[in-house]
Amino acid sequence: MRKLKSLRTPFFLAALILIPAAFLPARAGAGTIHYAAVEGIVNPVQAEFIIKTVKRASDESAEAVVLQIDTPGGLDLSMRDIVKTILSSEVPVVVYVAPAGSRAASAGVFITYAAHAAAMSPGTNIGSAHPVMMGAGGSEKMDDEIKKKIENDAVAYLRGIAGKRGRNAEWAEQAVRQSVNITAEEALRLRVIDILAPSREELFKKLDGMRVETAGGARVLRTKDADVKEVEMNLRYRLLNVITNPNVAYILMMIGLTGLYFELSNPGLILPGVVGAVSLVLAFYAFQTLPINYAGLLLIALGVFFFVLEIKIVSYGLLSIAGIISLVLGSMLLFDTTLPFMKVSFSVMLPMILFVAGILVFTMYWAASIHKRRPVSGAEGFKDKIGKAVTNIDTADGKVFVEGEYWSAVSDAPIKEGESIKVISLDGMTLKVTKA
Repeated sequence: MRKLKSLRTPFFLAALILIPAAFLPARAGAGTIHYAAVEGIVNPVQAEFIIKTVKRASDESAEAVVLQIDTPGGLDLSMRDIVKTILSSEVPVVVYVAPAGSRAASAGVFITYAAHAAAMSPGTNIGSAHPVMMGAGGSEKMDDEIKKKIENDAVAYLRGIAGKRGRNAEWAEQAVRQSVNITAEEALRLRVIDILAPSREELFKKLDGMRVETAGGARVLRTKDADVKEVEMNLRYRLLNVITNPNVAYILMMIGLTGLYFELSNPGLILPGVVGAVSLVLAFYAFQTLPINYAGLLLIALGVFFFVLEIKIVSYGLLSIAGIISLVLGSMLLFDTTLPFMKVSFSVMLPMILFVAGILVFTMYWAASIHKRRPVSGAEGFKDKIGKAVTNIDTADGKVFVEGEYWSAVSDAPIKEGESIKVISLDGMTLKVTKA
């Protein structure tokens, strides 16, 4: 009996442990990862998209937000809005520079440093974070003292982010002051990033179990078996992101000016005016996010004005030449920055200038040729028309047949019935004629 009691004791203890455990809530599994691929220039549209993506992930209690980026850089204000959103996020934000061939340059360095976890794919690079003032003629025209202040501000900002995330602050300073650039493998070795991952699946495996500090406290990532929710830009974001490209904004402006030219030179066409007005509105929206030189904008408008004057004033082509020169100079001066990705590409500028100039010149000469044509109706339209005398025409009125109609006619010299006549002029409803 004693032996039986001794056997029951372990079973009893096990039951005390297992039965309550059966009623305990199961351990929460991996949540949902919000995955957004963002590429191109960092601008207000991208900033709004990223901020809303992070906020939505927070509202839905997501496991993490992964931002796959490929950027040459962009606007300082937009970059700072993104960085502030990441630093204040309670949901872990992972920045992943991918796929191979991508880069995180300039503003991309700040965004990568701000991430709770930073990763890169082999074959990518990061760096060149030297600040460039836009809208003031480029960095080479800036006062030395202003350049120094902007540079020091960027260094302090990036070092502060590096200290918060435990990343390499010395390299961060070099990226700003010397525009250094490194590969993904070097970035991992220098503690610029946390993970080197050739694929999304590999990234999730390496993130699993990583401890990160968010604005809401410490979090341990569970990403191995997490569901992935693809977050894409809707039509509005895609449209606005496209038109803020300098090349697209330039094309829209040229289309807008050409459309208004057609509408003003030929009132009542409607369609060119509508297309031109819409294109200009979209172009001006893009210009507020780009470093515009208003002297360049005025030169382009002046070029179109010269083409309009060519129709009114006989300049033997001088105004057309002046218009083309104004278009070329205005296009070259339009975007005031040394950053190549914030300028209009020459391969876009030259064909656009030739296309617009060709259309304007063709329209101008087409209108001039129509203006010089002989009238086909009215009094002028009857001049030199050939007809036939239906009756004898003497000092008294006679009848002639011209252009399929019978007309009263007079002549200074007698004309016999059946002879060919030529119209000299029309006076009221009577033709003055002579022998053909």
